[in-house]
Amino acid sequence: MLSLSVAVLLLIRVLITRFSFSNALENLEPIREESPLLKPKVMIVILARNSEHSLPYYLGCIERLDYPKDRIAIWAATDHNSENTAAMLQEWLSRIEGLYHSVHFRTIEDERSSYVDELGPKQWPDSRFTHVMKLRQAALRSARAQWADYILFADSDNLLTNPRVLSQLMAENRTLVAPMLESRTLYSNFWCGMTSQGYYKRTEEYIPIRNRKRTGCHAVPMIHSTMLLDLRRKASRALTFYPAHRHYLWALDDIMVFSFSARQAGVQMFVCNWEHYGYLPVPLRSQQTLEEEVDSFVHTLTEAMLEVTLEPSYYLNIPPRNKDRMAFSEIYVINLKRRVDRRERMLRTLEVLGIEVTFTDAVDGKALNSSQLLALGIEMLPGYKDPYSNRVLTRGEIGCFLSHYNIWTQVLARQQQQTLVLEDDIRFEPDFKSRLKAIMSDVQRARLDWDLIYVGRKRLQVKHPESWVQGLKNLVKPDYSYWTLGYVLSLQGAKKLLDAKPLGKMLPVDEFLPVMFNKHPKALSVTESFFLVRPLLLSAPMCPFSL
Repeated sequence: MLSLSVAVLLLIRVLITRFSFSNALENLEPIREESPLLKPKVMIVILARNSEHSLPYYLGCIERLDYPKDRIAIWAATDHNSENTAAMLQEWLSRIEGLYHSVHFRTIEDERSSYVDELGPKQWPDSRFTHVMKLRQAALRSARAQWADYILFADSDNLLTNPRVLSQLMAENRTLVAPMLESRTLYSNFWCGMTSQGYYKRTEEYIPIRNRKRTGCHAVPMIHSTMLLDLRRKASRALTFYPAHRHYLWALDDIMVFSFSARQAGVQMFVCNWEHYGYLPVPLRSQQTLEEEVDSFVHTLTEAMLEVTLEPSYYLNIPPRNKDRMAFSEIYVINLKRRVDRRERMLRTLEVLGIEVTFTDAVDGKALNSSQLLALGIEMLPGYKDPYSNRVLTRGEIGCFLSHYNIWTQVLARQQQQTLVLEDDIRFEPDFKSRLKAIMSDVQRARLDWDLIYVGRKRLQVKHPESWVQGLKNLVKPDYSYWTLGYVLSLQGAKKLLDAKPLGKMLPVDEFLPVMFNKHPKALSVTESFFLVRPLLLSAPMCPFSL
C-alpha cells in the first residue's frame, strides 16, 4: 500500500501531465491547406521547313496555349529552306526565351535549300524522311534528358486553336494521344485502318469520328502531325523515331516507322474529338510547288477564321501584306452595322488574302417603317408571293435589296467599269484570288459582252446542265440561281438593273436577278411585263465562293 505522500505526488504528476497535454493541443499550429501541384513539364517540338507563310499563325497558337509558359520547353529545328523560315524562327525564339522554361534551336550553317535526291520542295525522298526522323529522335532524347513529363510534336502548319488542348489531352491519361485536327476535306491527323504493309486503309469508322458524329477519345492504329507523348509512362522508353525497329520491313516513312514502334512497345494510339482542337492543311502532291502550299495554308487559315479569332505571333515583326483590288474598279462588302463579328472576321480574312475592299453599310430591314418605305417609293410587285413558301416580301428582304440597290447606284454614279460585290457571310474556296483573276483575264481576252457574273450562288435547276460560254473555261450560262453571295457587275449591267426601276415593283434581289436574265422558272407573265428592259448578259464560274 502506497504511502499518502507518494499517492499525492502521483496525483499531482497526472494532473500536471494532463494539463500540459491539453495546453499543448491548444498551442498547436493550425493545419494549412497544401499548395497546388505544379503543372507537368512539357517540351514542344517545332520542326519547320519553308514555313515562312505559316509560322506567324502557328507560333501565335503556341503562345496562346492556356498553360504556364515556365513549364514549357521549346525545341526547334529548321534547315533546307529557300526562304526566310530560319531568320523568322530565330527572331521568335530570341524574344520568347525569357518566358519559357528553356529554348533550344538547331539549324545548319551554310545549308542547302534542298536535299540531293529531291526533285521538288514537296517531294519526300528517303534522305528527307531519315533526316526528319533523326530530328524527332534528337528532340525525344532531349526531353528525356531534361526530365520532361510530356513531349508535344506539332507540325509547323498545324493550327492549335483550342487554348486548352494541352491540359485536355493530359487529362485523358493516355501514353500517346492526339487532338483531332480538321481540314476542308475529310483528311485529318489519324487513321482508323491500316493495311498489312502499314499503309492507310479506309474503314467505316473513320467518317463518324472525323465528322464528330462519334465523340470521345478513340483507339486508332495511327496518329500523326500533332500528338502528345507521356514520358512518365514506362512503355514510352521503348518508343523511337530513329533508327527504325529491327523488325520494321515496310516503306521508309516517319509516321509509319513511329506507329510500328508504338505497337511493338505495346502503346495504343488515341485520337480525341471531344471539342474542336484545330486545323491542318490537306497534303500536297510531290510535284506541287511552294506557291501552291502557301495557297493551301491560306485557305486553311481562312476556314479556321470562320470559327475562331486567329492573330499572328505577338513576338514577330511582320510587315503588312500588300493588298489590291484584283483589277476591279471597286470591291464592296455589304455588312450590317450591328454585325460587328462578321465585319471583323471579313477584315481578318481579307487581310490574309491580300484583298482591298470598301465596306458599305447594309440597310437594316428590321429598322424600316412604313413611312420610310413610302418616302423611298418602295412598293411590292403586285401579286408577288415567294414561289416556294407562298409568302409576301419580308422587311429583311427589302433591306437586302436596298443594300444591293445602293451599290448599283454608286457604280453608275462613279462610272465604275467592273465591280465585285460580296456579302459578309461568305467563305472563300481554295485559290479564290488567283482563280477569279484568271476568269476575269479570260473574259477580257475573249472580249465577252457581259453584265453580271455570279461568283457565289445556289444553283436550283440542277436537273439540266448549264451550257458553257464558248471559248472560255470555268464559265457557264447560268440557269435559275439563288442567293447573291458574290457577283461581278459591269457598268452596263448596273445601268440595266436601275433602268428596270425595281423599287416600285420590288422582289427579293435573288428573285429579281433571274427575272432580269429570263431564267426564273416560275416567272408569271405579269412579272415579266413589269421588267421591259434588255435582259442581263450573265455568266457564272464554277464557284469561287461557297457557304
